[in-house]
Amino acid sequence: MSRPHHTEHKPPVLATRLLTGFLRDDLLEEVQGDLEEDFYHTARTQSIFKAKLHYWYEVLHYLRPFAIRKSGSQNLNHYAMFQNYFKIGWRNMNKQRMYSFIKVGGFALGVAACLLISLYIKDELSYDLHYPDADRIYRVIGVYNDNGEIEKGVWFQAPFANALKQDYPEIEKAGRYNSSELFGAGSNQIRRDDQLENTYEEGFVYADQELLEIFQIPMVYGNLKHCLDEPGTLVITKRKADKYFPNENPVGKLMVINDQVKDPLKIGGVIEDFPSNSHLNFDFIVTMKGRQFWDGEQNYWGATNYPTYIKVKQGTNVAQLEKKMNGVISKYMLPMWLKEERANAYDLAKKVSLTLQPVKDIHLRNAGIEDPLGHGDIRFVWLFGAIAIFILLLACVNFINLSTAKSANRAKEVGLRKTVGSMRSNIINQFLTESLLYSFFSFVFGMFIAWLLLPYFNVLASKHLEFPWGEWWFAPLMFAASIVIGLIAGIYPSFYLSSFKPIAVLKGNLSRGSKNATTRSALVVFQFTTSIALIIATVIIYRQVEYILNKKIGFEKDQVLLIQGTNTLGDKVKTFKDELLQLSQVKSATVSDYLPIRGTKRNGNAFWNDGKQKEEKSVGVQIWEVDPDYIKTLGMKIVDGRDFNRDIVSDSASIIINQKMAKELGLKDPIGKRVANWRPYTIIGVVEDFNFESLREEIHPLCFVLGNSPRIVSAKVDTQDMAGTLASIEAIWKKLSPHQPIRYTFLDESFSRMYDDVKRMGSIFTSFAILAIVVACLGLFALSAFMVEQRGKEISIRLVLGASLNSIFNLLTLNFIKLVLISMLIAAPLAWYMMQKWLEDFSYRTEITWDIFVLAGAMSILIALLTISYQSIRAALVKPVNNLRSE
Repeated sequence: MSRPHHTEHKPPVLATRLLTGFLRDDLLEEVQGDLEEDFYHTARTQSIFKAKLHYWYEVLHYLRPFAIRKSGSQNLNHYAMFQNYFKIGWRNMNKQRMYSFIKVGGFALGVAACLLISLYIKDELSYDLHYPDADRIYRVIGVYNDNGEIEKGVWFQAPFANALKQDYPEIEKAGRYNSSELFGAGSNQIRRDDQLENTYEEGFVYADQELLEIFQIPMVYGNLKHCLDEPGTLVITKRKADKYFPNENPVGKLMVINDQVKDPLKIGGVIEDFPSNSHLNFDFIVTMKGRQFWDGEQNYWGATNYPTYIKVKQGTNVAQLEKKMNGVISKYMLPMWLKEERANAYDLAKKVSLTLQPVKDIHLRNAGIEDPLGHGDIRFVWLFGAIAIFILLLACVNFINLSTAKSANRAKEVGLRKTVGSMRSNIINQFLTESLLYSFFSFVFGMFIAWLLLPYFNVLASKHLEFPWGEWWFAPLMFAASIVIGLIAGIYPSFYLSSFKPIAVLKGNLSRGSKNATTRSALVVFQFTTSIALIIATVIIYRQVEYILNKKIGFEKDQVLLIQGTNTLGDKVKTFKDELLQLSQVKSATVSDYLPIRGTKRNGNAFWNDGKQKEEKSVGVQIWEVDPDYIKTLGMKIVDGRDFNRDIVSDSASIIINQKMAKELGLKDPIGKRVANWRPYTIIGVVEDFNFESLREEIHPLCFVLGNSPRIVSAKVDTQDMAGTLASIEAIWKKLSPHQPIRYTFLDESFSRMYDDVKRMGSIFTSFAILAIVVACLGLFALSAFMVEQRGKEISIRLVLGASLNSIFNLLTLNFIKLVLISMLIAAPLAWYMMQKWLEDFSYRTEITWDIFVLAGAMSILIALLTISYQSIRAALVKPVNNLRSE
């Protein structure tokens, strides 16, 4: 169709000629009359007439592919139709670059957040699924039910695993490990037997040969079925073999632990490194074959030190096996309790039961189980998944809001398309295609952003995630997800925009998009509700961290230097301590590796009032071996009695207890009273209760006895010249242990590391809160810009009539501030409930006070004002004549 010559025709004739070849017969007469009237009344000047005529020409030419000609020609084929959909979509994106950038940018941020959290969730859910026959591997759990108060643990007696295998034919294999620092597991100094230099290593454990067979750990060198079946053998991982024996097979080589040259360990095999998604992660596995930690320990049913695993035979009914296994309690445990003359032996046997936990549930479904290995929490997985979905929804909300807000600008297009014969389905397809285009670009940019942020996210989440570029499923999944998200985001705008009535639109009723703001307001409220809830959660988490790190915990953690690995000094430990005390910078020092921080030695025992074992229930107590300077060095407070005195010989049979132990044993005046576990002690002092475990737990009964536990020397130091102090201490160390580097940390740093998971969660919430706010603000910025555009004439008229800058600013911002306040009212109770549940995990916790909500509300209002103020001020400063002239 050739362009008409504008000056040779009257407007009605031109309009008729332009429309005649395109209109449906039933609409031609009505629309032609309306257009003629419209042109006649509005084209008052030649320039305005030319502009309007050019507009109609371009629109009709633009819509020509969708028209049904009067001659009866059919629609274009589907390929050509969709090609046009994409062309038009691309032109619209390019024409409205700011809105396109905000749509794509917000979408991309949401996609990036979803991708990162999806990688995290995928990794968390993949734990322990890689083991062969994982569906037949279980960990045994002991359950103690005391009138509804349930305790669960994983420690069992040394002969427990063998008894299970012997008594229950359904069990194919049973194996156990011991990771307790009390017996030398955990961390040690190690070296090749042909070298002198020790290296500090973690990840030591004692284990049975059958434990490796249960998990079928892949071998690099050696035989899986025989690598631990000889006394004094050791299995190491590939990374440690490469470290100590590069480019050689180390099987048969000897290694020395803690300078025990008389008892070297022979390497029986090298296993593949445990994958990062395994709940087991050991590097040095020492055989239990021929090893006893005290005489008769391997046949003793009175001490629980071994987590135990079983592998059941194919087709075993696990529920029935669980019931049968409780026979172990009456057959083996009860006789021991009766032999020990426990008053509550029969009652205890009724309250204890055994259950089996599938290995695939250990990492995430471990709540309420006392476990020596740190694990995840399924609640956090679902929480982070919900956050990812909400952030993606925020991005979708931006798209919906901007699409409907700009509906007035697309109304003429929709009306003319319908007039020239386009079906509503064609229009819906056009807008859905545009939505798919936005979604596709957003996914491309979102993947790029996620890839850039992955290293930072790995630090936050303490993971080693990798982007799955090379996985066969990744590209198809992303493409399918972009289509699904694009369709979800585009459905409402498509149906909304395609519902315009052509006659009303062409008559000039184009303001529907700007006036129908209820849906957009609701979506803005949703965005800011999510953002404010995340802000509140972040503030509460950080307050809890500050509360933990600054709470008075009953001992002095500052200025205490922990010198580790001192057990390798042997008889020189006392000499080392004495020489430290000669330094003017060292105020006091103590030798003990029982410390009030996680990762140090623990030893739980049952205590009674002496002579009342047959009458009273036992009390579980931590018994710590210390030297006479322990309480003074760590700044604990004696509230009754006295401290240990090295000059009093009887103190070797004395004990200092905490207030909690006195209360549990019913001791009102404990000084001089006697208590007993396997031997009697006389109480000489009571120390004020202090937190020696995580603040998630209440303070438990604890006592001190004099003993030798030499892995750590703690020194209270003057920190004014820390560099000089450390240099002096290192000089003493080098003199006594020239072949081992000194290793030290500070007590307050170790205490802080106990709560790394809480700090990490706070950082994750902060990051997602910022991301949610950015996405919400992008949408708010675009909406404010649109509202300024739509109300440009109104603002100009107000300015001409004398309105102030302040009144214009209030006009454009007040409605948005109302929406933020509504969001605050909704978010506050939701966040309060969510964080109240989270704080229940802590026995000692901060209070959720009103100022947190005020702070979050003020932050959100400030953010909203900063976001929309630019557009508001810019609109108020525009010369009124510019807007009015355009009309």
